[in-house]
Amino acid sequence: MPAVSPIIREDVERIVENLKEELWEARGSRWLISGGGGFLGAYFLDLLDYCNREVFDRPCRVVCIENFISGTPARVRHLRDNAFIQIIEGDIVKPLQVTGPFDYILHAASIASPTFYRKHPIETIEANVLGLKNLLDLGRTLDVKGFLYFSTSEVYGDPLPGNIPTPEDYNGNVSCTGPRACYDESKRLGETLAVNYYRQYGLPVKVVRPFNVYGPGLKLEDRRVIPDFCRDALRGKKIAILDDGRSTRSFCYVGDAVTGFLAALLSPHRGEAFNVGSDEQEIDILSLAELIAGLVGGVEVEFVRSSEEDYLTDNPRRRCPDLTKARELLGYQPGVGLKPGLLRMLAWYREVYGEDCT
Repeated sequence: MPAVSPIIREDVERIVENLKEELWEARGSRWLISGGGGFLGAYFLDLLDYCNREVFDRPCRVVCIENFISGTPARVRHLRDNAFIQIIEGDIVKPLQVTGPFDYILHAASIASPTFYRKHPIETIEANVLGLKNLLDLGRTLDVKGFLYFSTSEVYGDPLPGNIPTPEDYNGNVSCTGPRACYDESKRLGETLAVNYYRQYGLPVKVVRPFNVYGPGLKLEDRRVIPDFCRDALRGKKIAILDDGRSTRSFCYVGDAVTGFLAALLSPHRGEAFNVGSDEQEIDILSLAELIAGLVGGVEVEFVRSSEEDYLTDNPRRRCPDLTKARELLGYQPGVGLKPGLLRMLAWYREVYGEDCT
């Protein structure tokens, strides 16, 4: 049986160490995860597989629904013959072919890369709203213990300067018709839908808003900024910056993010949203490119105009989370800095794609 990457396994071990008591309470439970072949969903599959093998006295059973529009079959190939994890190729927008019972439902299925959701706007909206409603209805029927909805920091749009770092009660500065709206606005509507299932039906919904998560498992062809820069550097090309390089982001290592997601899911807090990210520092895109160039070595940086007409339209100039609520209510504390996180990501790329990442 093929094994999970040692780098990802180390991340999983750290997550379990941070949340061992909370996870122990979930032993023997049943999970439904949409988008389990994607960047974030696959970490949950690996985490539960690890717990079944190394932690739990009673194994969890997991059903993953994945249509692989943006997910990667190779990422979960090592789980195909797992006795406790079932991977179903299906579309959550269509009538669900699963009936439960389930204790936890995680809706991680989405098209999250701007390049791809601009190409597939309707499919993006459907997954974030119609697919979500299908899962909410299932969760209501089964009386689940927890329902985790993966929203996004993009619900804030391009925050006004006085709202950075951005708290959960900021209502956003978002275009409802621009080229990014299919993602931003459907995620906002998804939050509205999820919270109202809590208010009207008592469904134990928890909403997380990830802030620029990166790390092992984020495929090289994803077309978000860090994979793009890593791809150019590892292939010996100049790193191409497609804007003026002055936009800033606060990047969160995936192991820290998954810790925050689980802390929210397994907490008693319901019907509300939590920022999950890193507030270590904001870094501008030029400095990010230079950092990755330095880590790889022998790589230069250049400014290039994007071939995508709408590449910069409605692109936020700054993105940084206010983590006060997550720290106080969830005990969340990101711990992996940007440089060590990037080194782990680069090592994973070399492991999976080969030294030259072709």
